[in-house]
Amino acid sequence: MTSTKPKVKICGLKTAADVQACLSCAADFIGLVFYAPSPRAVTPEQAKEALAPLTQTPVNKRPKITGLFVNPSDNALREILAEIDLDLIQLHGDETPERCGLIRGLFNTPVMKAIPVAVKQDLIDLEPYEKNCDWILFDTKSSDPAIKGGSGHSFDWSLLQGIRHTKPWMLAGGLTADNITGALSILSPDALDVSSGVEREKGVKDHAKIKDFITAVR
Repeated sequence: MTSTKPKVKICGLKTAADVQACLSCAADFIGLVFYAPSPRAVTPEQAKEALAPLTQTPVNKRPKITGLFVNPSDNALREILAEIDLDLIQLHGDETPERCGLIRGLFNTPVMKAIPVAVKQDLIDLEPYEKNCDWILFDTKSSDPAIKGGSGHSFDWSLLQGIRHTKPWMLAGGLTADNITGALSILSPDALDVSSGVEREKGVKDHAKIKDFITAVR
């Protein structure tokens, strides 16, 4: 729990204009999706093009670059990290705590594990993940196993009340500029992760909505 304003992560960026919009609003994290079935997926080449605005940004003002993966192999991670200097690896699949720890050690890069939430039972095995990860992300569980985040739907935020966290955590799942006040009235996450809530259509970011979301948080 934190009494300060939460940090903001804008996920699913695909273009240099998207990244520039996040820079203009001083987003704390930006997310690139390396999961081919997603409408927000980018190739390493597209990711490098999208990140071009960072070369003109002082290092101390750059957002942390997060790469989203679903059950990645070591080779897949190695190929991306050879091209993109990620600050955080976000694991959004069925990775075990042990797999998370292995990835963190093998690539010497902080790891964030996404925990899909629908009912309280989904939160009973947090401790092993917290021991093996640097961040935990709570997102809405989808009934479709192919959907890994970005569903645009929220879960019952009250399920997270009373949980003691040993690592910083992010809240995700259907967040928008309109509902963020409600979320922050009952929870104090270290960061907020938004994707579909700042889009004009699936996979296409709305830069005005990015500004509105960050303004609403701060």
